[in-house]
Amino acid sequence: MSWFYRHFARPLLFAQDSEAVHNRTLAALSWVSRSAPLCRLVEAVSDVPPLPVELFGLKFPNPLGLAAGMDKRAAAVPVWQALGFGFSELGGVTWHGQPGNPQPRMFRAVADEALVNRMGFNNGGAPALAIALADWRARGLWPAHPVGINLGKSKITPLDQATQDYADSFRALRDLADFFVVNVSSPNTPNLRQLQDKAALDEILAALQALNQVAPKPILVKVAPDLSFDALDEILALAGPRQLAGIIATNTTIARPETRDAVAAQIYCETGGLSGRPLRARSTEIIRHLYRQTRGQLPIIGVGGIFSAEDAWEKITAGASLVQIYSGLVYEGPGLVRDIVEGLRDRLAGAPWHEVVGSGQ
Repeated sequence: MSWFYRHFARPLLFAQDSEAVHNRTLAALSWVSRSAPLCRLVEAVSDVPPLPVELFGLKFPNPLGLAAGMDKRAAAVPVWQALGFGFSELGGVTWHGQPGNPQPRMFRAVADEALVNRMGFNNGGAPALAIALADWRARGLWPAHPVGINLGKSKITPLDQATQDYADSFRALRDLADFFVVNVSSPNTPNLRQLQDKAALDEILAALQALNQVAPKPILVKVAPDLSFDALDEILALAGPRQLAGIIATNTTIARPETRDAVAAQIYCETGGLSGRPLRARSTEIIRHLYRQTRGQLPIIGVGGIFSAEDAWEKITAGASLVQIYSGLVYEGPGLVRDIVEGLRDRLAGAPWHEVVGSGQ
């Protein structure tokens, strides 16, 4: 499937605007999602083997998840399981609906297998997302795998009111998902990354945990790859006091790699966050540091530059208990899900999962 996608489907898709392709693809997947028989057909074709993992009280059919950003409005919730993902992260969602930044705002650096985006949390808002999620449940189409929600800050909300913004979203959505991710690391909302400061983040997490007392949901924080190790350690200092379930490492980067390709060099002049293959090494470096600092006691979800089972294995042995893909899916197609899970099963060779995580330290 991956070979067909790379040689036939991808050239046709990449001849079109990146965001337009994304929207049309999501619309098609949304249509499939509304039919249980079609989802079963997709699942049969995908044929992803089981590789169960248990983490923060949840059971994952396999350790490979869909990263945030692909399905911000919960348009295609059932199909992600049908494609073989072990979990999905919806969003980012903000309390207020917002259109995001002006278009064009998504670009491909094909030679380097990278993406640059400055979407700006375009979404319908937390109340609209709550309606969409409740509708999937009412239809009896809710997936069996864990579903997470990525929470961002509304652009119109002043920085000193960010805590209330996150709290409002969490309150509206807390009963509709299995885990939540506090996104303070997107580079595409002005000043958002200032909320990675220990004091600001502590205030947000305290507010969310105050709302999270009855049947508490796991709350994670997504960090930027551009943070220093010292700044990461300050975030880790909040893990115990604020009962963090884990860290997602990492978001997109504002750094740019060297390139010999003229088109890619032009794309790298665009503002926004870079994802894809050039991010692989830095995100793995961050994972390794977080794992060492916490002695493996705080679960890590690794994301950034995963294009193969080998890339996923690198992050797992560095310390990630789960991994996610986005750009790899764009460049390699849906067959990548099976390729990665099968490759991980082969490398695992029957060993207990917990013995593999962090084994490359």
